[in-house]
Amino acid sequence: MVDDAARDGRRERRRGRTGEAGSESSRRPNYHSLKNPFLPQPIFSDDQVASIHDTALRVLEELGIKVLLPQAHEHFANAGALVDPDTDMVRIGRDMVTAALASAPKSIHAYAGSRARDLTLELGSMTFLAGCGAPNVTDLERGRRPGTLADFEDLMRLVQHFDVLHMLGPCIEPQDVDNRFRHYAVNRAQLTLSDKLPFVFARGTPQVEDGFEMLRLARGLSEEEFLASAHCYTVINTNSPRQLDIPMAQGIIDFARAGQVSVITPFCLAGAMAPITVAGALTLQHAEALAGLTLAQIVRPGAPVVYGSFSSNVDMKSGAPAFGTPEHVKATLGAGQLARFTGLPWRSGGGSAANTSDAQAAHETQFALWGSVLAGATMCIHAAGWLEGGLSVSFEKLITDIEALQTVAELCAATPGDTDTIGFEAIAEVQPGGHFFSAGHTMARYRTAFYEPLVADWSNFGNWTQSGSKTASERATGVWRRVLADFAPPTSAVATSGVLDEFIARRTAEGGAAPVS
Repeated sequence: MVDDAARDGRRERRRGRTGEAGSESSRRPNYHSLKNPFLPQPIFSDDQVASIHDTALRVLEELGIKVLLPQAHEHFANAGALVDPDTDMVRIGRDMVTAALASAPKSIHAYAGSRARDLTLELGSMTFLAGCGAPNVTDLERGRRPGTLADFEDLMRLVQHFDVLHMLGPCIEPQDVDNRFRHYAVNRAQLTLSDKLPFVFARGTPQVEDGFEMLRLARGLSEEEFLASAHCYTVINTNSPRQLDIPMAQGIIDFARAGQVSVITPFCLAGAMAPITVAGALTLQHAEALAGLTLAQIVRPGAPVVYGSFSSNVDMKSGAPAFGTPEHVKATLGAGQLARFTGLPWRSGGGSAANTSDAQAAHETQFALWGSVLAGATMCIHAAGWLEGGLSVSFEKLITDIEALQTVAELCAATPGDTDTIGFEAIAEVQPGGHFFSAGHTMARYRTAFYEPLVADWSNFGNWTQSGSKTASERATGVWRRVLADFAPPTSAVATSGVLDEFIARRTAEGGAAPVS
């Protein structure tokens, strides 16, 4: 007997899935390095953007931000900020912010495990990441459950497989690994299963230094070589409104000192942790992001930082976060204007508040995606797989969202308009009432002319019914199962396992490193 997975796998290979190994199609689209082809869409006038920026500076000058880390107090005070150690409030002058914006790099070259996977983070470039930070994972076969290391490793394999996902990320928390040792397992999985740019948690200096050392070992870098360029990134979240906690402040300092990328991202939900208006939420977000990147530039002028935006609204009936809403899209468009005002590369956030991979999940995620694309985001995190406002990542939704990302990526490719593609001869060849299926123009191009779907089913109702009447989510199960069954990590990544295992064994024997809270 041939099981369903094998039968599905053969069918998918026959249909020539875009970008997948084993496809019989000769079409080979390049999703590695995307440039956004769309003009950024504004929602505010230039004067309004300037006013939001000026008000954010006023917030930092007059109201300040609460910073819980004494070491950060010292950095701010030495640079001229007004620090009250009794209240932890730090007031930052606009001259400090202006100097920080001037020293922050406008373009960041990030080195992955393979030069083909390197990224340039700057305005106009476009990178997508899977959903990150979820405590739970879900799929149609095993249901919703706490994330495990095995699940994390499978998600790394899926992210590695699809070129339209450009960086790795902490998709889920492996809750079956003690938090003193979890960072070893997470870093090992990234470095042995993938050659894409890895993520390192900012959970206290000991864990960060472990992560940096593992990267140096895996990449064969001296300490000087590591410090000279960016080889990983982290995400720094402020505690809106107007607070920077100990691990996040320490993370900014640690990553700035090491010359590694900090994506400094307030999480401002309008009506809850931020003013209820889009402009008000963005003003608070802008102030918090500027405070974080100013700290990074004080520590090391020229430290690579990404301006972060992840603002949406809440359901005012329940207080639950909402995503893919009109307000989420507007906030993303406005954030793009503020990022361009600073000139910095910037990140946005996708995602969905739906509880399962259904129509709600799809349209919320795609509205958030289009908001990011039309806003000119450099990085879009949570672009695939994210459910429940970040409480779970779905294997099936990861696949169906990748279909949307590949569609956007296809729009980045130039559309030829030369004489040959305009096709006068083809039009002349086919008589009125005829068809173009067998025209020479068609026959020369039919294998590569169109995008081939990853999970969409374009068959008619009869053929679809005969094939089992499977929904998109059910077909997605067959896709991820086949990818995992056929997966082979990059040889260069596999070769790092020995030296990493030696390091992990030694550090584990020493007791690991507990996260800082």
